[in-house]
Amino acid sequence: MILLYYHYNFAISNRRKTLDYANKIKQLKVMRDKIKEYEAVAKAAEKFVKSVAEGNSSYAKQLFTDDAVLFGILDGVLEHGSIEQFYHNVDTVGAGDHFNARIDVLAVEETVAVVRVLEEGGGGRIDFTDFLLLLKLNGEWKCVAKAYNQNSDTIK
Repeated sequence: MILLYYHYNFAISNRRKTLDYANKIKQLKVMRDKIKEYEAVAKAAEKFVKSVAEGNSSYAKQLFTDDAVLFGILDGVLEHGSIEQFYHNVDTVGAGDHFNARIDVLAVEETVAVVRVLEEGGGGRIDFTDFLLLLKLNGEWKCVAKAYNQNSDTIK
């Protein structure tokens, strides 16, 4: 009889804990920005793609902060430092005739966003996956960091 009483009280106690936990979850607000904010981030990222497509860094300069950083491995060599290196590459290499790109907004959380840009045919031969980290500064989405992967089948 004592064992049965213990089992009953244990089950009731666990049920109360489960219900308490479920109620706490219901009270939590899910933080996600509105669709218009995702669209604003995508529009900002279009400046990056337009610069690469046209071989003109002036659009990207509107997107990146002055102290933005760059990290990636280009043809087996680590590229890191100032975003100025990216501007130089864009202005001197160009996109190539068969350049294509896709923008995916992966996350937007109030003042921070992560964007993935898939590039095919950069410089006429390279496929990249870029990750852009953006912050909302003074009401405008600005990129503070770019990290990229060069697809292995395009390495010289």
